[in-house]
Amino acid sequence: MLKLAVFVSGRGSNLKAILNSPNLKELVVVKAVVSNKADCKAFGIARENSIDTFTLGSGEGKVSYDKLNDLLKSLEIDLVVLAGFLKMIPADVVRTFKNRIINIHPALLPSFGGKGMYGINVHKAVFDSSAQVSGVTVHFVDEHYDTGRIIAQRCVDISGVKSPEEIAGKVLKEEHKLLPFVIQKFAEDKIVIENNRVKIIN
Repeated sequence: MLKLAVFVSGRGSNLKAILNSPNLKELVVVKAVVSNKADCKAFGIARENSIDTFTLGSGEGKVSYDKLNDLLKSLEIDLVVLAGFLKMIPADVVRTFKNRIINIHPALLPSFGGKGMYGINVHKAVFDSSAQVSGVTVHFVDEHYDTGRIIAQRCVDISGVKSPEEIAGKVLKEEHKLLPFVIQKFAEDKIVIENNRVKIIN
C-alpha cells in the first residue's frame, strides 16, 4: 500500500476526503498527519482514525523543519500530500522526495498562485478579476510556491457567482474529488512524466 503523509494547516476537509474515498481504501494508508499548528482542527480527524500527528516548529514535542526529512524517512513515506498546508517545504525535503510531493491549489494554475495566494485570498482575487471560470489544480511541489508541474486540473463555472465565498464552496467540492483521484493514480503507478509533461494513464 502507498504510505502517505498528509500536511495540513486548517480544518482538514481534504484529509477527510482522502480517508473517506472508497477508491483508496485498499490502495493507501495515511501514516502521519503533519501541521505547522499545534491546534490544527485536522488533528482531530487524524486521532479519530488512529493516525499519528506531528507539529512542525521549535519547542518541546515539535519536529523541527531541519528534521522533517528524517521523520518522513523513518515512517517510510511514499507520497507527501499538501492538503491546505500554508508553509514552504524545506528544499532538502523537496530534493529527497522529488516528484513525490503534491499540492492541491484552489484555482487554475499558473493563474492566481504564489506567495500569499491561499484560501479565501485566492477566491477574492478570482472574483475581483471577473474570471468566468475557476477550478482546482493538483501539482508537484518544487522549491517555489505553486510553480511545480501540473498533474491534473478541474474547471468550475463561476459565471453566476455573487461572492468569493460562493466560489470557495464550488471549488472545494471539486478539490474533494480531484485529490483522491490523483492519489489513486499514484498508487496505481499511472502517473508518468514524458517530454516534460505529466501524463495520467487511464
